[in-house]
Amino acid sequence: MSKSIRLGVIGGGQLGSLLCTAAKQLKVETVVLSDDKDGPAQKFCDHFIYSKYEDNEKLKEFTSKVDVVTYEFENIPVDFLNLIQREKKVLPSPKINKIAQNRKLEKTFVNELGIKTTDWVSIKSAQDIKKNQHLLPGILKSNTLGYDGKGQFVLNSLDDIKKDWCFTNDYILEKKVDLKKEISVVIARYSDGTMSFYEPIENVHKNQILFKSKIPADINDKIFDKAISNAKKISEKLNYVGVLTVEYFIAEKDELLVNELAPRFHNSGHLTIDAFNHSQFSLHVSCVCNLGSKPIGKISNAEMYNILGSEILEYRKKKFKKNEFFYDYLKKEPRDGRKMGHLTILKD
Repeated sequence: MSKSIRLGVIGGGQLGSLLCTAAKQLKVETVVLSDDKDGPAQKFCDHFIYSKYEDNEKLKEFTSKVDVVTYEFENIPVDFLNLIQREKKVLPSPKINKIAQNRKLEKTFVNELGIKTTDWVSIKSAQDIKKNQHLLPGILKSNTLGYDGKGQFVLNSLDDIKKDWCFTNDYILEKKVDLKKEISVVIARYSDGTMSFYEPIENVHKNQILFKSKIPADINDKIFDKAISNAKKISEKLNYVGVLTVEYFIAEKDELLVNELAPRFHNSGHLTIDAFNHSQFSLHVSCVCNLGSKPIGKISNAEMYNILGSEILEYRKKKFKKNEFFYDYLKKEPRDGRKMGHLTILKD
């Protein structure tokens, strides 16, 4: 294995595991720093360091072992990333993470590029909701943190405001849209500005957790082109290096709206591992390690299904067809709603 590049990865979950697997194929050594002592990425990386973010000695050990650092999820304290940046380059840049962690900053950034999102407003009190009744029915979302539906409350009317809500955190209120479907675009941008992108991926959620992704997405050419164009514009404005995922809503009248930015590889992009010549994880390693751009070629149309909780126990017993690819994240505890693995089915 090449010792010329050592990639530091913050986060030891399934995304980190899949990134380490791709890095190994590119002969890049990986060092994972995780605040979860049971993080499954330790089974896939070359070196694993268990540490809480405030442990300066472990952080010194981590930075001494790596050449460049990336991360598997965006909710890492920005101050922690900036601390690492003093010693080793962090990609994508921590300033991008700061935007992605804050829904107000994120939506303002997107809107200032002339790209549409759902109608929204900042909320600090119940009175703010009453002043913006035109956004009801709507979804009240915590301004920071929250994923897979966490920190979100559906408000159909003012009657849904709970009397014991104290609004100690900032929120945004988004107007609910007549949702036709959801898509995502996974795009890779290299340090020289070169970009590679996958076709839009259609996503289906159940209980606010991704259930299924598929290509091709059932969308028209106008939405196809605009979704990619918006992703390019966003990545250029951010001077992004790495893989970026732009999640979209498509409203009933075919209005394309940015939902969220994920400054990383994404659950909906797992099908790229088998359906394309280069996966989203391979592209990310190539971007942040400056290994050169990779042209993307599709091998097959595909569908990807998340495997949640105890479903993994049945999948571990199954036999799979030649066009089916099963991934077990090797997590210790199959809790309800926890992503334990995924299955990709090639359709051609």
